[in-house]
Amino acid sequence: MKDTGYRSNVGLIVANKEGKLLLCKRRGMNSWQFPQGGIDYTENSLKAAKRELHEEVGIKSNSIKLIQSLDEWLKYDIPKKSRRRKLINSNFKGQKQKWFLFKLKEDVNITFDNDPDNEFDDFKWVSYWYPLNVIISFKEKVYREALNKLKYSFCREFNV
Repeated sequence: MKDTGYRSNVGLIVANKEGKLLLCKRRGMNSWQFPQGGIDYTENSLKAAKRELHEEVGIKSNSIKLIQSLDEWLKYDIPKKSRRRKLINSNFKGQKQKWFLFKLKEDVNITFDNDPDNEFDDFKWVSYWYPLNVIISFKEKVYREALNKLKYSFCREFNV
């Protein structure tokens, strides 16, 4: 999808064996989100998703099972006041994301040690809809859409 001004990105929802979702706190902020990250030029979205999970939260690809991914791109705009300084004067508008729902196959230690951008400083395991209560407002519509589209597969996987 060629969409000028939108960075290609993956959104990552990870559920543990109890059906709780991994939510991470942005470093130095009271802002929570799912792990996410850019798709490199040489990668497909699944490869990017697995790389980003390892980089951002220390989860290796052999520790997860793919439950579902969305075929379509979901987009959100980032308000100018929230954009990184280097992006303010560019064509940058926001992110377009491919979303993935993974289930942990085993217990893992969440760690932020691999992240070169040092994005997160805390995490918690939360109920399925909880992220909508704490996500930054400009991402709420995309989170709601992703959670709604992945809900059936989540419910089937966890018998809820």
